[in-house]
Amino acid sequence: MRFFIDTANLDQIKEAHDLGILDGVTTNPSLMAKEGIKGQDAIMQHYRDICAIVDGPVSAEVISTDFEGMVAEGKKLAAIHDNIVVKIPMIKDGIKAIKWFTDNGIQTNCTLVFSAGQAILAAKAGATMVSPFIGRIDDGSWDGVKLIEQIVNIYNAQGFMTEVLAASIRSPLHIVRCAEVGADICTCPLSSITGLLKHPLTDIGLAQFMADAKNL
Repeated sequence: MRFFIDTANLDQIKEAHDLGILDGVTTNPSLMAKEGIKGQDAIMQHYRDICAIVDGPVSAEVISTDFEGMVAEGKKLAAIHDNIVVKIPMIKDGIKAIKWFTDNGIQTNCTLVFSAGQAILAAKAGATMVSPFIGRIDDGSWDGVKLIEQIVNIYNAQGFMTEVLAASIRSPLHIVRCAEVGADICTCPLSSITGLLKHPLTDIGLAQFMADAKNL
């Protein structure tokens, strides 16, 4: 399973890259705004800065919700760098846009997916990736990881090439469970990734090793 970091923060992206486990980045207008990135020129430059750090897919989200607007925005985003993947919302015009991008050799990430039916439509349109939001599904008292498993099984059965990108990950346990059910990618905050490092027995063992080393 590949690891993407879900942020627009360059310091966190660099930290994940230096850790040696970063395969890509996902971001969106909300994450850009959180970093104080405003204005079209500044946003486009920020994507260039991210692509300069990451040797892998960088999902850049459109703002338009109509077919013509999404295509126009997506073409500009894709022109920034070969690593850009145009992120398109799961709506009717979004599916049309994904098909257009597929036919024109532009990679896409279908976002805001909450059902297997939506995932099937995205794959049929040729989406490069599909992003089920498992944390938000959990918020509604359903099991988001079960949806990941269902989509993985459907894609395998039908021979769809679309990758399953587990999004809205809230914890290290989410990452482990998504790996168990066959997600191709997970995207999450850096804190969830670094949380995988932690275990109390590791801390106890290391403390014992260090104490023993002093007695050598």
